[in-house]
Amino acid sequence: MRIILAAPRGFCAGVNMAIGGLERALELFGAPLYVYHEIVHNKRVVDGFRRRGVIFVEDLEAVPEGSHLVYSAHGVSPEVRRQAEHRRLRTIDATCPLVHKVHLEAARFARQGYGIVLIGHAGHDEVVGTLGTAPEHVRLVETVEDVDRLELPDPDKVAYLTQTTLSVDDAARIVARLRQRYPAIVGPAREDICYATQNRQEAVKILVQQADLVLVLGSRNSSNSKRLAEIACDNRRPAYLIDGAAEIDPAWFRGNEAVLVTAGASAPKEVVDECVAFLCERFGARVEEQTVRVENARFALPRELRHGPDPAIVPLPVAVPLGPAGPFPAVPAAPQVPQ
Repeated sequence: MRIILAAPRGFCAGVNMAIGGLERALELFGAPLYVYHEIVHNKRVVDGFRRRGVIFVEDLEAVPEGSHLVYSAHGVSPEVRRQAEHRRLRTIDATCPLVHKVHLEAARFARQGYGIVLIGHAGHDEVVGTLGTAPEHVRLVETVEDVDRLELPDPDKVAYLTQTTLSVDDAARIVARLRQRYPAIVGPAREDICYATQNRQEAVKILVQQADLVLVLGSRNSSNSKRLAEIACDNRRPAYLIDGAAEIDPAWFRGNEAVLVTAGASAPKEVVDECVAFLCERFGARVEEQTVRVENARFALPRELRHGPDPAIVPLPVAVPLGPAGPFPAVPAAPQVPQ
């Protein structure tokens, strides 16, 4: 067996910031500590914090007045912030800055009188927060067909925004249809799909051509992880979205194939390491890391947790295309599998 370890994979800057913020809050304030929504969409991460006394809630009524409350990386609506203030909660905002950017765009377009089309997945925590930023102005679409059903008050004053974890290709098709229906439509000055989502999707698109099968480490409620598995399937490769090595079924493998291993932006490094170790032990796999992009973005901790001058945020993104690299010995590329 040959394992192709995709890079980049796993935690992005926003997830690192949110998890680091929750760790710091536990150090400072102890348990119980409340979080609105899951801090990130990963079962291993969330279960680990639960064992340490973190309580994840979907309703602020479940949070005792005066308690510390962390907002998840997915962001919250202004109404949630108002409710928290009313309940005198001591809030810590771990919203990913790239999600916060979308909220600011929604508020700006609303102030300017635009009808706003949000491209995203209904019910996703991030989408719920963005919809709540300008509820009277925003309409959600998930598909090209949804665009055809839109009815907007002024077709000459329309703007669009996107969820940060969408399929780049799917979003592009929806935007193209929006431009056909609303030629005057405007969008964000800088696209909303985050750098980490794009980089992980690009890596799978490139590396899947060498693979017979794809393992995606990530939870089933992780939008960006699901997109990676979908890309593999679109390229006619079987793909399995799993939370860890315990979910691997040896029957998936012959033992001599090329297996692409990647991870969504909220999947921790240890789950990848466990899966690679399982395949190496069970099938004698050789491992090579192939790097498509290099990421060095960092976000500062939530301001409520900082001491002294606010640290600068590293500019985004820095993504340099590279050839195969990494700590593992390179092996010759496998021939492409006919599609």
